[in-house]
Amino acid sequence: MGVLACWCLIRSEVSGRWFFDQEDQCSGDLVATLAVTGRFDLTDVQWAVLEPLLPARKKAGRPPRWSKRQLIDGIRWRVRVGSPWRDVPARYGPWQTVYGLFRRWQRDGTWVRVLAGLQARADAAGVICWEVNVDSTIMRAHQHAAGARKRGICRPSRQVA
Repeated sequence: MGVLACWCLIRSEVSGRWFFDQEDQCSGDLVATLAVTGRFDLTDVQWAVLEPLLPARKKAGRPPRWSKRQLIDGIRWRVRVGSPWRDVPARYGPWQTVYGLFRRWQRDGTWVRVLAGLQARADAAGVICWEVNVDSTIMRAHQHAAGARKRGICRPSRQVA
């Protein structure tokens, strides 16, 4: 029994209808019905906004094995989870490739330009409020700031007689 037939059989058992009654609804590709991306990966709408802000590929020759979208999703996964780079899931590409793109774009200022572009777009849409409110009731000294010496940590050296 094929995958499609199994899927339709399971669907029919859940719905209470027979497999042969839903045969016309089950025709088609099963892969198209499954989610291709992970739970927190970029959606198509988000990718459409982000893609024009990314640098264009300069090198001619062999196309890259991993798409920018996969690598960026890998970077986002790592930043969100806080795990070591070596723990990036394989569906995003080798961790060395994901880290290499992150570090290269960090050094050449791509991330800063992307953030500025996204902020400009959000500001034009009126989504960002640039007002900042600081109240002194929320400002607190660090716990180690209490009880420090009044003269500081350096003692005046003794005078030599």
